[in-house]
Amino acid sequence: MSMQNMPEIKIGVVGVSRDCFPASLTQKRLAALMAELKKQKVDAVACPVIIENEKQALAACDDLIEQGCNAAVVYLGNFGPEGPATLFIQEFPGPVMVCAAAEENKAVLASDRGDALCGLLNCSYNIGLRRLDVYIPQYPVGLPKDLAQKIGEFTAIARVVVGVSNLKVFGFGPRPHDFMACNAPIQPIFDLGATVMENSELDLLVEYKKAAKDKASIKAIAADMAKELKGCCRWPDLLPKLAQYELALMNFFESNLGASSYGVFANKCWPAFESEFGFVPCFINSRLAGRGIPVACEVDLYGAISEYMLQCATGLPATLLDINNSVPADILKGADLKGVPVRDLFMGFHCGNTCSSCMKSCTMKYQLIMNRLMEGGGEPDITRGTLEGQLKPGATTMFRLQANADSELVSYIAEGEMLDVDPCSFGGISVVGIRDFARFYRHVLIGKRFPHHGGFGFARAGKVLFEAVKLLGVEDVNTPLPESVRYPGENPFA
Repeated sequence: MSMQNMPEIKIGVVGVSRDCFPASLTQKRLAALMAELKKQKVDAVACPVIIENEKQALAACDDLIEQGCNAAVVYLGNFGPEGPATLFIQEFPGPVMVCAAAEENKAVLASDRGDALCGLLNCSYNIGLRRLDVYIPQYPVGLPKDLAQKIGEFTAIARVVVGVSNLKVFGFGPRPHDFMACNAPIQPIFDLGATVMENSELDLLVEYKKAAKDKASIKAIAADMAKELKGCCRWPDLLPKLAQYELALMNFFESNLGASSYGVFANKCWPAFESEFGFVPCFINSRLAGRGIPVACEVDLYGAISEYMLQCATGLPATLLDINNSVPADILKGADLKGVPVRDLFMGFHCGNTCSSCMKSCTMKYQLIMNRLMEGGGEPDITRGTLEGQLKPGATTMFRLQANADSELVSYIAEGEMLDVDPCSFGGISVVGIRDFARFYRHVLIGKRFPHHGGFGFARAGKVLFEAVKLLGVEDVNTPLPESVRYPGENPFA
């Protein structure tokens, strides 16, 4: 299964020039920047219009749209005209980065000095006047080699922003009882540019029954499942049912994407699901995540969006895990904790929704907790269908975008490690180490009322996500703080 359901980013680079500076200076520097971008294999095109006035700003915008660009870079080859430059940013229908040219050598200082350091200050002031969200890197003034690298990094940021802005979140059913933590005020989702399509569990059951007619597709999907499970499925009779459900979800996805370009699911998965469908949907959730369509558990709309943003940031499948349980000392003997203190360890767990490519080992099993609840702990039937095992060790990013009870967007980002430690437990599970997690858990996750679900990516993506959520207008972005820095309200005597 190949990853799909993500935007391809094509960046348009437009040079700007103030009228009292020669436009040729910007043209020369832009050419050097484009050569470096080509060398670094960044998908970017140059705008033939150098912006010196407002009409040229509009013409440049039209040109890049016509070239198929969905993200842009405003490049100050010299001081630059702040009014026309920010007019372009305002009119361009996608995320925009601003950067500026450094002076190349002593020779240019005599007459070809660009003064872009100064010009960027004026540009920034006008960005504020127009109330624009713009990406300006940590070091925005540089030579072509350095700026090309930063533009390459902007590609991933833009992918997150463009993806979320064109996303449809399909929800099936209300949240399970006593799971109000997955609250989902939908106004902030629309504010992001995304949309929500909420449906009944009965709608999902109708789709499932309709899919039964396509026996050829069900057979092919079941065969693909058996191949993914390496032919070691304990319950071959279950695969056609699961295949029918996967077909139903994909049919619904394709029929209802509508004006949106990308989609994710947030589906009711218990308790009524099992008795009516005859299985748990976890394995299917894992398979769709593997092809780029996250399916969040327990109708967690923001969990689905968080997974999708992680996917866009890393280019890899993501998963949704409960920030679940503490780690007993006796499973850590001889383990490499990657320098993370024991108090900063926890286990990330969910029933079996992580795709097989992101697991160290996995087997189809049954959901133990649901089996106790629905089948009295007896021989599993309707609780079969999880994909269980240890998650793949390596770098991870824990991320959550959430609308709080006041319908305000908040977020957290933390980087750490999925540790190569046997969790000695059930489900899709991993021992996770994040430095300074214990205080972060208390003062951010608990202190700011975040839900029990966190999105987890299988690479480091904190830098990209931090900039992306800011571009999306999120002001409250939380990260772990070292012991030397207190959280607001943290007891200094603790």
